[in-house]
Amino acid sequence: MTTTELSWIATTLTAARPRAVAALLRYFRDLDTAEEGFQEAGLRALRHWPEHGPPDDPLAWLILVGRNAALDELRRRDRHDPLPEADDGDADMALDPDLAEQLDQSHYRDDVLRLLFVCCHPALPLAQQIALALRIVSGLSVPEIARAFLVGERAMEQRITRAKQRVAAAGLPFDAPGARERGERLAAVGAVVYLLFNEGYAASGGTAHVRVALCEEAIRLARLLCDLFPDEPETTGLCALLLLQHARADARLDAAGMVVLLEDQDRTRWHRAAIDEGLALLDAALRRRRVGPYQLQAAIAATHARAARAADTDWAEIDRLYAGLEKLQPSPVVTLNRAVAVAKVRGPEAALAMVDTLAVPLSAYFHFHGLRGGLLMQLGRADKARRAFADALALARTAAEAAHIRLLLDRLGAGASSDSLQAKDARCSIPS
Repeated sequence: MTTTELSWIATTLTAARPRAVAALLRYFRDLDTAEEGFQEAGLRALRHWPEHGPPDDPLAWLILVGRNAALDELRRRDRHDPLPEADDGDADMALDPDLAEQLDQSHYRDDVLRLLFVCCHPALPLAQQIALALRIVSGLSVPEIARAFLVGERAMEQRITRAKQRVAAAGLPFDAPGARERGERLAAVGAVVYLLFNEGYAASGGTAHVRVALCEEAIRLARLLCDLFPDEPETTGLCALLLLQHARADARLDAAGMVVLLEDQDRTRWHRAAIDEGLALLDAALRRRRVGPYQLQAAIAATHARAARAADTDWAEIDRLYAGLEKLQPSPVVTLNRAVAVAKVRGPEAALAMVDTLAVPLSAYFHFHGLRGGLLMQLGRADKARRAFADALALARTAAEAAHIRLLLDRLGAGASSDSLQAKDARCSIPS
C-alpha cells in the first residue's frame, strides 16, 4: 500500500467517522457497539480499498460494513462460538441503496449534530459530556482529548469510561432531544464543536500539523447550529471564529511543511470568501450586544484578518480584547496568548513577566515554553532561551512544531537574532 493510498484512506475515514458512528448508534443504540463497528469497517477499508478501489459512496460503505460487522460480533457473543472470517472481496455487494435508506431514515449525512446533543445529556457532568462527545462523535483519541483539557491521559480515560458507564446504567435515550432540551445543551455542544476544530487546526499528535477534515466538519456543524439557533449570538460568534481561523489554512505551512508564523504569512493565500463570511457573522453577533467568549475570540481573529499587512495589526486592540476574554473566561492559556499582544505593545520584558506567572499550570504545555523561549531570545538571554526551547522540543506534538523549535535552536547556536516565537494556542484564539 502506497503512502498516498494510506493518506487518502486516513483522510476519508476521519471525515466519515462522525456520520458513520452516528448512524450506527441510531441502529444499535449502544455506544461501544457503534464504535467497534466503525473500527472494524475502517480495518476492512484498509484491506479492501487499495486492491479493489474506493466505493462510489465511502460513507455508505463504512456504515453498512460496520453494521454487518457489529451484527456478526453480537451473534458470536450470543452463541459463544466463532463465525467465519468476513470476505472483504464481497464487501461492496452489501451496498444496496434501499438498505442504506433503511439503516437511517433521517439522512445519515446530517446526523452528527443529533448525536452531539445526545452525548451532551445533562445527566452527565459537563466535563464528561464534552469528553464523551469528542471520543464517540469525533473519534479523537484519549491522548488528544487529554491534551485539549490539559489533563493526564489516565484521568481522561477514566472520565470517558465513567461517562459510558453512566449512560448505560441510566438508560439515557438516544433519540433526538426536543427544542427545549437542545437549548439547554447548546453550551456543551458548542464546546465540542470548538474543541473539534482546535484538534484539526493544530493537531495534538501524529505527522499532520493540520487536520483539514476535522476543521471542515466543525465548520459544517457550526453552520448547522446557526441554523438551529439563529438568535443566539455566541453560536454565530463560534461560526465566525472558525471561519476566520480556517481562512488562513493554506498559509500556515510552507512548501517544506515548516510552520509559518502569522506575521510572515502570505496574506494573498488567505481565503477571502471565508474571511468575508466570518466578518459578516461577527458583526451580526455583536449587534445583539450579548458578548461572549466566542465573539471575543472571533473579534481577535477579525483584527488580524482586517490588517492588510502584519505591520498594520492593531495589537493594542488585541490586548484589549484578550483582557476582556480573561474576565469572561479566565484561563492560563488566554493569558499566555495575551502575552503575545503585550510583547507587541509594551515590549518583551512585560510579556515575560506575565508568562512567568504561568509556569505551574502550563509546565507541560508546548506553547508556554515556546513563547517563553522566544521572549528570552528577544531579550538576548540566549542560555535561558535555549533551555526553554529544549523544554518545548520535548513537548512538541507534531513534526512541524519540532522542526520550528529546532530552527530556533540552530539560530541560537549560530548567534543569530530572531523574532519571538509567537504563542500558538491550540484553543484557536491564536495569531497563527
